[in-house]
Amino acid sequence: MMVEVQSIKVLCTVTSRFAHTVMTSKALNKAKSSQEIFFEVELPKTAFITNFTMEIDGQVHNGEVKEKENAKQEYDQAVSTGQTAGLVKASGRKMETFSVSVSIAAKSSVTFILIYEELLQRKQGQYELLTRVKPKQPVQDFQIVTYIYEPQGISFVEVKKTFQTNDLLPKLKKTVSDTKAFISFSPTSVDGEFIINYDVKRTEILGEVQIVNGYFVHFFAPPDLPRVPKNVVFVIDRSGSMAGEKIQQTRDALASILKDLYEEDHFALIMFDSNIVTWKNSLSKATKENVDKATVSVQQLSTGGATNINDALLGGVSMLVRERQDQKLLERSADMIILLTDGMPNQGETDFAKIQENVRSASGGKMSMFCLGFGNDVDYAFLNVLCRHNKGLARRIFEGSDAASQLKDFYKEVSIPLLLEVDLRYPQSAVDFLTNNHYSQLFNGSEIVVAGQLRNNDRDYFLVEVFAYGPDKDFRMHGEVTVADWGVVYPKQKFNFGDFTERLWAYLTIQQLLEKSDIGTQQERDSISARALNISMRYSFVTPLTSMVVTKPETEEGAHNFLLADKLTEGKGNMISFL
Repeated sequence: MMVEVQSIKVLCTVTSRFAHTVMTSKALNKAKSSQEIFFEVELPKTAFITNFTMEIDGQVHNGEVKEKENAKQEYDQAVSTGQTAGLVKASGRKMETFSVSVSIAAKSSVTFILIYEELLQRKQGQYELLTRVKPKQPVQDFQIVTYIYEPQGISFVEVKKTFQTNDLLPKLKKTVSDTKAFISFSPTSVDGEFIINYDVKRTEILGEVQIVNGYFVHFFAPPDLPRVPKNVVFVIDRSGSMAGEKIQQTRDALASILKDLYEEDHFALIMFDSNIVTWKNSLSKATKENVDKATVSVQQLSTGGATNINDALLGGVSMLVRERQDQKLLERSADMIILLTDGMPNQGETDFAKIQENVRSASGGKMSMFCLGFGNDVDYAFLNVLCRHNKGLARRIFEGSDAASQLKDFYKEVSIPLLLEVDLRYPQSAVDFLTNNHYSQLFNGSEIVVAGQLRNNDRDYFLVEVFAYGPDKDFRMHGEVTVADWGVVYPKQKFNFGDFTERLWAYLTIQQLLEKSDIGTQQERDSISARALNISMRYSFVTPLTSMVVTKPETEEGAHNFLLADKLTEGKGNMISFL
């Protein structure tokens, strides 16, 4: 091989769920002439790139985060000089691909360093840290090293890997103590996934608080809460485009989901194409008899016709409103609609904004909507705003043999509400710049995270109040939450924990502002975007509002090249471009 990839090293440090990952790759051009050397990394969709550096024969080329429009102007100016575009960025299910190439002189070397950060989200009772490596060339030295620091205690750590190795003893080391874990993996092959799942101990009903350098983060997921009964209307697209494998996967998933309902739950099925068909005109209690009958009906789903999303959703909302008014549903229960569709509305009301307004007006903010977009043709941005208007979220279901499993996995995330209308409160005189501290639901296996800035940094305790609705009574708790002393928990730790709480706050704030950036008046959207941009720039996060510009080495003609790295936005097809 003329290009020798000497090493790839992945160093990840997780500090109270906030993951900081550094990927370093070193390559050597062994040829007698210049060669193109590639660096390609897959990073989680939820991560923000914070830096990218190329070191070529001792000369360092650092990335600089700029406002997207300014970066685009530099890009356009470079294009006008006749330089040509290079590689692009592609998106997958959980990961997105960062790719760059650079021409290296004979017998020269290059080091690529990519840094990204993300807040790990708790789903179904665990956090997931995923590393995927698929280099284009063989690698001499490959290593993944992960440090996990969780002051409230680690309950378990599991490691999964898809790397193929012929070693009798896989080169995996794992050491777990009460509050930290070390995992090292050095496989002989360099093509696969390395997954770490873990969770923390939960003994405090008010949750845990970490305070470092004037910023706090509060993790709230109290143990052993009873579930809240739910009233769920499944709105199922059976239009012509769902024919074949999609409708069969939908049948399989719904059959499994229905069996997971609890007897105190209520449910309904609404099937739609050009017309709207209800299994029953009201919600049914999830008895075994009703579930069995519904399952038979689901197995008979057939396809044909156009896509009337508006009337189908309004039918589901109307059913829940009517049943609630007639007091046929438990007072302390959660109302939700789950929409499964693979297409855009092309029958009845087809204007996206009008459909969103119709559903929001009809629901009155009293129910949650979850939209599952099947495949690549669905307008995910439309579904996302629809859900954000109605206290829910959208998820893309990727076509493939495991689509039914994707549907079931998503349902498990939202199938067991534990608390409704959760308010987390802190002394107004003590905190500033809070992230979102009101959540419509807390689901089993998830976690609420609130961060903010302290007005008084010298605090060894933290006052918290939590108000919510439970299945039988209100959840009302208040008290002082003990704050971990990092110097006591990790007395011999040389690692500088630094400003992780501040960066976690910035990351969470940006994510939440971006979620709101397409909702509200134009003035409100502009204000939200401006604040998200300001924080992205201050903390050097590559977000949908910023780009990272790297000036590449001079070409033989003496001109500088530019690398322009953008953050993908689900459903909007953003790219990363290189010059």
